[in-house]
Amino acid sequence: MAKFNKDSFGGTLAVVIAVSLVCSVVVAGSAVGLKPIQNEQKARDKQSYILSVAGLLAAGTDIPKVYAERIEPRTVDLATGEYVEAPAGFDARAAAKKPEESININPEDDFAGLKTRAKLAEVYLVKDESGKVNQIVLPMHGNGLWSVMYGFVSVRPDGNTINGITYYEQGETPGLGGEIANPLWQQKFVGKKLYNEQGNVAIRVGKGAGTDTEHGVDGLSGATLTTKGVQGSFNYWFGENGYKPYLAKLKSGAE
Repeated sequence: MAKFNKDSFGGTLAVVIAVSLVCSVVVAGSAVGLKPIQNEQKARDKQSYILSVAGLLAAGTDIPKVYAERIEPRTVDLATGEYVEAPAGFDARAAAKKPEESININPEDDFAGLKTRAKLAEVYLVKDESGKVNQIVLPMHGNGLWSVMYGFVSVRPDGNTINGITYYEQGETPGLGGEIANPLWQQKFVGKKLYNEQGNVAIRVGKGAGTDTEHGVDGLSGATLTTKGVQGSFNYWFGENGYKPYLAKLKSGAE
């Protein structure tokens, strides 16, 4: 039997291949083993963002416990504003990429630059200690200067008054557009009205908009395109093609 020569080119190649295979197995095994932990952390992060925008997150909060007690996820058909049963494992981001679970947005209506969106949306009913719904958390996203900006908007049961906003995922310029994640700027939205008396989207985000004490929020200094992206997100998601039908039913007391 020929003796294996590890110093030959063939021997070296064999050792490299063997080491690569072992490393691949280790990496794949680690990825599979860690996936449940990663999914659990992802779910916990999402819960923390929802509790934060609802004003229920503080230092030491037992996030899963408070979320289970105070938050009720529901799924809404955006075309009708009605609650529906969500498909198993429903994820709006994934659904937006599937033709059977999404719609193409007309360019003239695509204020947020999305092109497509899921037909359904998951919303979160926030309950007080007595079990009464006192706000609704709605997901919202749209294009900024460099990134898709993902956030939540909390709305009071009147379907019009903003109770809070948060941006939890974005890649805008630090110190400029990235300030959409600054709680001090987000606080300026609290108490503002989404709609005017005619039922049209009236929230305004931009230079000098803060002079409108009912509907306006000053834009971010030096971040014109990011600010326009925030405005576009509000225009789309709270318009006829977004949550407006759902909020109208909510305001009227319909289930």
